[in-house]
Amino acid sequence: MDTTAADLETVLATAAAARRPLARTTPAWRADALDAVARALEDARTELVALAAAESHLPQPRLNGELTRTAFQARLFASGLRDGSLVPATVDHADPDWGMGPRPDIRRTVVPIGPVLVFAASNFPFAFSVFGGDSASAFAAGCPVVVKVHPGHPELSRRTADLVVGALRAAGAPDGSFALVEGVDASVAALRDPRVKAAGFTGSLRGGRALFDIATSRPDPIPFYGELGSVNPVVVTPSAWAQRPADIAQGWAGSLTLGAGQFCTNPGVVLVPDVDAFTAAVELPVPGPMLNPAIVEGFARSTDELRSQPGVGTALQGEPSAEGVRAEVLTTSAAEVLENPHVLDIEAFGPAGLVVGYSSPEELLQVLDVFPGQLTGSVHAADDDQLAAEVALVLADHVGRVVWNDWPTGVTVAAAQQHGGPYPATTAPLSTSVGTAAIERWQRPVAFQGVPTAALPAQLRDGEQTEDRRNP
Repeated sequence: MDTTAADLETVLATAAAARRPLARTTPAWRADALDAVARALEDARTELVALAAAESHLPQPRLNGELTRTAFQARLFASGLRDGSLVPATVDHADPDWGMGPRPDIRRTVVPIGPVLVFAASNFPFAFSVFGGDSASAFAAGCPVVVKVHPGHPELSRRTADLVVGALRAAGAPDGSFALVEGVDASVAALRDPRVKAAGFTGSLRGGRALFDIATSRPDPIPFYGELGSVNPVVVTPSAWAQRPADIAQGWAGSLTLGAGQFCTNPGVVLVPDVDAFTAAVELPVPGPMLNPAIVEGFARSTDELRSQPGVGTALQGEPSAEGVRAEVLTTSAAEVLENPHVLDIEAFGPAGLVVGYSSPEELLQVLDVFPGQLTGSVHAADDDQLAAEVALVLADHVGRVVWNDWPTGVTVAAAQQHGGPYPATTAPLSTSVGTAAIERWQRPVAFQGVPTAALPAQLRDGEQTEDRRNP
C-alpha cells in the first residue's frame, strides 16, 4: 500500500496548509489535544496490543507497558505546555543605561519549525512509532506531523493513525495536522519536499545516514534528527568485579538478551579485568522471537563480521530459538581492539555481545577513547572507586548518558533524560529524542524587538512569564 504521488501531494499540501493555524493554537489547547490522543490510545489498548503482537512478535506484557509509556509521554508534554516549561520566554526590557549603549526592548521565544517528517522504528511499535516521542514532541511544539510507516507493523500503524486523527479532529485540530505515508519512494520524496522543515528517524546507520545526506543536501537543508546505532559500552572495574562478580555477569547477560537484544541501548560491548572468569559466570537464555526476517538476517551478518575480526573468538553460544537464533558471547583483548578499532563499529542488533579484557587502568582508558559516539556508557563500580570516577568522565566525552551501577536498557521519560550522543549514535548530538527536551528539535528561536504587546506571542507579554524565565 505504498503512497502514490498524488496522495503524497495531498498529504503535504494539507500539512503545509495546517502549519500556521496549528502554530497559532495555544499551548493549553495543544495540551488538551495530547491528552485526548493519550485517552484514545488507552481506550483501544486491547485492540492495539493484539495488532502489535501479531505483527512484531513482541510479547503482550511488553507491548502493554510500551503503550502505557506512549500515553505517559504524551501527557508529560501536555503538562509541560500547561506549566510553561516547554514554552520558553526571555524578556529584556528597554534599558537606556545598558553597558554597550541604550538597549531596546527585546523578547525571545520559539516558534514551530513547520511540518515534520517522522520515520517510525521497527523495535518499538508504540513508543518510537506513529505517535511515539518524535510525533508527540513535534505536535506539542505546534508542528504538523507526517509519519512514514515502518513496514514491520503496517496494520497497527494505520489503526493507530486512525485513532490519532480522530482524537485530533474531535479536539478541533486543523486538517493536515497528522498523516501517514507508506513506502520508501514516498518518504524520500517527502524528505526532499520544501514543505517539510525537519525530520526525525530511529533505525540503522546505513539507512539513517542515507536520509541524513538527502536532508542536508537539499537546496534548503533541514535538520535531520537521526538515531542510528550504538554498542553502548559497559566498564567493569577490578574493584567492582571483586565485590559482586556473579551479579554483574548475570546482569549484563540479562540486559544484553532483553527483548532478544533488539534495543538501541543494548550493552553490546563490556570491558572486564578477567575475560575467562567473566564468561564463566554468564548464562545465556534462549532468545525470544525477533521482529522480522530482515532483522534475523542482519543479526547473522553482523555476528559473522564480528567473528571475522582479528583476535575475536566465540566463548559461549546458547540454545537456538525456533528461528534458529542463538545468544552469543564473543571475546577479544584490549590490545586487539587498539590494533583494530573497527571492531567497535559493528553493532549486532540482537542477543550477542563482545567481552573485551583489559590488563591495566591505562589500557582500559585507551580503549574508551577509541569508541565512536554512543547513546550510553555504563560503569560498574565499588565504593570509593577512583578508577570508576575517571571512567565516568571519559565516557561522558563519547556518550549521551552515563549509567552508574545499572544497565542501559531502561530509558525513562523525564525532563532530565538524554537519549542521543555523538555520531554515529545520532546525527544531532546537541539534542535528545526522549524526555521533554525532545520538543526543542522542532522549535526555532525568534526575537521580537520593540514589538507592541498586542502583536507579541502570549508568552512574551508582560505578566505572562514566571520570574525564572525573565532576565532582570
